Amino acid sequence: MSKTIHPIAGTIALITILSFWLSTTWSEIFAGEQAVTTVKTWVPYGFLVLLPALMAAGGSGFRLGRKMRGPVVNAKKKRMPFIAANGILILIPCALYLSFKAQAGAFDMAFYVVQVIELLAGAANITLLILNMRDGLRLSRRRTAHP
Repeated sequence: MSKTIHPIAGTIALITILSFWLSTTWSEIFAGEQAVTTVKTWVPYGFLVLLPALMAAGGSGFRLGRKMRGPVVNAKKKRMPFIAANGILILIPCALYLSFKAQAGAFDMAFYVVQVIELLAGAANITLLILNMRDGLRLSRRRTAHP
């Protein structure tokens, strides 16, 4: 079961975070304040998809990783605390703050400083999740090549 849930949940989490990042970037560069407000308002609702996907990916990955050893598995395990801490300590608070500020129409210096922090932290998590996905694909190829 974990072999099925893990890649699906991980893909959903990555696509969700990527959609937050791309929609934020697009709205900031190409659209006006109304689009930014809409994006920033909806991102926290996306947590209803993201958080269960991350929990399912993390839980199933933990179960799969208990039985596996090697440098690829260790690399995935080392990335996970950074991904989780970045999300819990930086990305979620930033998203909630930016949503509140955008809905209030407060596009001040504090908004843009936090926006830059959120985009950098989001890019870091996207990168780490892509690396974990790459390593997961390597591991799954090994399992199918050597049953």
